[in-house]
Amino acid sequence: MESSNVSQSLFPELRSVLAFQFSSWYPIFAGHTIKSTIIRPLPDDFVQYLNDDGVYIPDGADQVPLSSSLSDDEDSESNEDVEPLRSYSFPEIDKRIRECIALYEGAVFPKLNFSSPRDAAWMLPISSPLKCTSPADVYMLLKSSDFVSFDLNPELVFEGAADGDKTVYALELVLRKWYSIDRSRELRCFVRGGMLIGISQRDSNYYPYMEASDVQYKITATVTKLWRECIATEERWRPKDYVFDLLLTRDLARAHIIDFNPYAPRTDALLFTYEELGKIFHSKKLSGEHSQVEPVFKFVNTPSTSAAPEHQHNMMPFEALSLSNGNDIEEFARLWQEELKKGVDNDSDEES
Repeated sequence: MESSNVSQSLFPELRSVLAFQFSSWYPIFAGHTIKSTIIRPLPDDFVQYLNDDGVYIPDGADQVPLSSSLSDDEDSESNEDVEPLRSYSFPEIDKRIRECIALYEGAVFPKLNFSSPRDAAWMLPISSPLKCTSPADVYMLLKSSDFVSFDLNPELVFEGAADGDKTVYALELVLRKWYSIDRSRELRCFVRGGMLIGISQRDSNYYPYMEASDVQYKITATVTKLWRECIATEERWRPKDYVFDLLLTRDLARAHIIDFNPYAPRTDALLFTYEELGKIFHSKKLSGEHSQVEPVFKFVNTPSTSAAPEHQHNMMPFEALSLSNGNDIEEFARLWQEELKKGVDNDSDEES
């Protein structure tokens, strides 16, 4: 009977998806998160620009327009009849981006209402992923990302949500102060029915220091403390079912809120499954001591046999373009694999 109940209530009703867009939660938790600026309203053709095929930069954004597709002489001949790309220009957005870059000490990283272009981080130098120092960098990340396309489609945004009024939804560009982040200190936390039930390491790599029981205890205690004191007791924050991401400080004693997401299939459960989380939730309910039972903490506890770059499925256009010039397919494949290995080695050096 219990397993049947778990399967029937795997996900709670998604009452208000708009509660999870950046402009809704940031004013409430501004004191516990990274400094950010919200740019809105955006021009009508900004959405069209992001939806257009190809990776190219609007006029006046400090970069020569680029194409994201590989080509050779044969391709060039076949593309003679292709219509030229539409020209876009967003001088007001460019101005706001430059102002934010100056305000935030020279660099920002962008996101839209819900999604950040993490899958396009490889478009910028691997030593400083997502670090934007010009409007062109911002546009390049957004145009190269599959993740942000979710925010461009109201049908996807409101899918399964009770608040299905798409007319109130408007795209927003968020610029956050850029920091060099130790990915081993990123966590995803799961709250169901007003109870903190699970904490997951966000990065999929193995970090030996997490094997220590005192480290696990400290991480769990820090997350629980922040949740109880800053989120659960915040009267302006209405959702009872949600997922939030945190970045721990170096000493693991404090944390900064990075984002909120709905407790829904669209949000990756990472090291958990939602079936596991459902069982934990029902176990907590049966215990009758909701606030006293510690959340389950999951981390990668064995060295990975391979550590391919995150979001490798989305990695191709510009590096491939430069590597392919003048090389046959075998030489190109060799060089491309070398570049991927460099990325893995550099990540390992930074994390050690």
